[in-house]
Amino acid sequence: MNSTNENGARQVAFWLVLLAAAGTFALTMGTRQTMGLFLSPMNTATGLGVGSISLAFAFGQLWWGLTQPFAGAFADRVGAGRVLLAGVLLVALGTFITPYMQTTAGLVFAIGVLAAGGAGMAGPAVLMATASRIIAPEKRGLATGVINAGGSFGQFAMAPLAGMLLAANGWVSAMQVLGLLVLLALPAAFLLRGAPMAPSASQAPLATGDALRAAVRTPSYLMLAGGFFVCGFHVAFLATHLPGVIASCGLPLQFGAWALAIIGLFNIVGSIAMGWAVGRWRMKSLLALVYATRAAAVLAFLLAPKTGTVVLLFAAVMGLTFLSTVPPTAGLVAKLFGTGNMATLFGVVMLSHQVGGFLGAWSGGRVFEMTGSYDWIWYVDIMLAVGAALIHLPIREAALARRPAVPA
Repeated sequence: MNSTNENGARQVAFWLVLLAAAGTFALTMGTRQTMGLFLSPMNTATGLGVGSISLAFAFGQLWWGLTQPFAGAFADRVGAGRVLLAGVLLVALGTFITPYMQTTAGLVFAIGVLAAGGAGMAGPAVLMATASRIIAPEKRGLATGVINAGGSFGQFAMAPLAGMLLAANGWVSAMQVLGLLVLLALPAAFLLRGAPMAPSASQAPLATGDALRAAVRTPSYLMLAGGFFVCGFHVAFLATHLPGVIASCGLPLQFGAWALAIIGLFNIVGSIAMGWAVGRWRMKSLLALVYATRAAAVLAFLLAPKTGTVVLLFAAVMGLTFLSTVPPTAGLVAKLFGTGNMATLFGVVMLSHQVGGFLGAWSGGRVFEMTGSYDWIWYVDIMLAVGAALIHLPIREAALARRPAVPA
């Protein structure tokens, strides 16, 4: 009887933590992924130029990644709750004060430092490591898929909301409402402060320096980080510039908002499906398939007529592959090194992702200013996606040997 009650309590705790993590990611990711809708209104209001505003978004991509290894290392030591609390508050503050910034430096501070840094602290490195520690290894893929789907649901829900607020109240009020909505994640941070540990996840972490040195000497880890760099380039370019791409095709603003929403909706499907698939097929093969699909979809979009239907179909395909790379990437990190240092090591992989994100967001604006078109960025995106599909094939998908502990 006690065993049954204990198992039931563990299941309830598992789902509460999982939903709290998914909800936090929904609010922070949903806010960040709607920022592309504000690029044109911000440019009109400030007169800074698309390139300068893209720099703020691009720095945000980089800073989001830079914060994750440090946030992950801190969470590995003291727990996720404090890190998530600070992150949620910073996202809300940075988003709320952005309309008051009239210079490039001010936008970099509000969007790039405060909001993006907070989103990194309350981002996937901390959230997925928390989930991975409380469940059995065979269920980790599904758990990371559910958390990832939470971020996608946030984008699906908040992009149309942001579009409606933009149309009804202007960009200033719309952005500040989004900033206040992020505060709804505060109860989740409180809940995750003391997430229970599964018996299978009791492996003591290495010292941070030892874990990092082991990782950078592992070719499979480096190839995984290289592939995730490409993912960041692709995702950040779409999130920042897809509304501009659609506007350059002569379609109304609403198509940009709905395209972002459809990406979020179909990413829910892609994330959960990938979480299910992680337990059944090789994760490196799934990653290679995702990147190859991206390359084929972008090529088809370039060759197709730019109608509303084509744009929404393209957004649906991009949604299926958008962040479906996260569950197998997180799963490979856990499989290679265990969960003791997962927040730190997955945070470093996320940093690689965001270096690519910086280049995708920034170069998209620069190329458009120089050529009046996004075509060359699409060509680069295709080549990078093909390279990422190939680089995952040599990864050795097996746990690495760990030095035995010295007996007391």
